[in-house]
Amino acid sequence: MGEGQVAKMNVAGEKIESRNKLLVLEAFDTLFNKRDYAAAEKFWSPDYIQHSAHIAPGREGLFNLVKSLPPTLQYEPGTIVAEGDFVIVHGRFSNFGLPVNWIAADILRIQNGIFVEHWDVIQDEATEDQSKSKAPMFGTSFPKYSSTNRV
Repeated sequence: MGEGQVAKMNVAGEKIESRNKLLVLEAFDTLFNKRDYAAAEKFWSPDYIQHSAHIAPGREGLFNLVKSLPPTLQYEPGTIVAEGDFVIVHGRFSNFGLPVNWIAADILRIQNGIFVEHWDVIQDEATEDQSKSKAPMFGTSFPKYSSTNRV
């Protein structure tokens, strides 16, 4: 394979990865922030495979979970990376009924512009007092929880 062919493959891969990152950001905003379930259906395959221990199987399991959460739920994306058919987004879920925010790394496998598989890693967001590193888990500042809601 010549250098030109490799360069074309790299450009094509970068375009797909950029599109996939934008797709994830749009989908997460549509589902978690706008709560537009009809619009969100186009992003998740009806045969979506869910690996999260927090979510029931399939697209309906995810949508039903979001429907069960308070309307104050907010999702904020942070770092996002893509490699081939996979996108990983580091984000914060807040105002969803627990006393602390969740910091999540969501891993999505995408085929033909549709989410077909999902894994996640979730942690409670630590305060500055709780953090041994003294570096925020998300963004540039620590959360401020009320004294009655501290973990």
